[in-house]
Amino acid sequence: MRVVLAEDLFLLRDGLTRTLREHGCEVVAVDNGPSLRRALLAEGDAAPDVAVVDVRLPPTFTDEGLQAALDARRRRPGLPVLVLSQYVEQLYANELLAGGEGAVGYLLKDRVTNTEQFVDAVRRVAAGGTVMDPQVISRLLARGDARGTIDGLTPRERDVLELMAEGRSNAAIANGLHISESAVAKHTASIFAKLRISASADDNRRVLAVLAYLKR
Repeated sequence: MRVVLAEDLFLLRDGLTRTLREHGCEVVAVDNGPSLRRALLAEGDAAPDVAVVDVRLPPTFTDEGLQAALDARRRRPGLPVLVLSQYVEQLYANELLAGGEGAVGYLLKDRVTNTEQFVDAVRRVAAGGTVMDPQVISRLLARGDARGTIDGLTPRERDVLELMAEGRSNAAIANGLHISESAVAKHTASIFAKLRISASADDNRRVLAVLAYLKR
């Protein structure tokens, strides 16, 4: 798997590069927006399988990384992108999810200190999945409360919804909450009914449906 990694902080970039290479990835590491744009649009054997991108990169230090990634996805539809951010920025999450195609992720930087979790997120996004940081999901859920619909969910349904929106399978949700898969299925059905979302057996479409609802 060929990974384009964009991060301007040397120590973090070096650490993530080493981690990915130790897990069998080929890594192209860059530290600024223009270099990222070139790497994302490379052709042939140099074309990336997935991009791991810091939101803020030189020269602007605003949202240069995110915009470069979004532009690359417009030119190369479906390009998997995992965005890293120091803080929860709902606007960034909304921009990333706006296309509705999947193969996207949004993680806070402190999450990448967990090696297995980080590599798993990269692989899931590269495979077309959707990975969202729990804090981003919590922010979206809080925003949903104002509409008077999310508050109809039980505490357990909220737990299931947060893990579902992170891209977890029913088996993973069951393991994380120490309940049976059949219980997860029942909670999921109830969540979709209360949120008036059409159910889907496809994990990624299910995640995108939930996120689309939460960010409306």
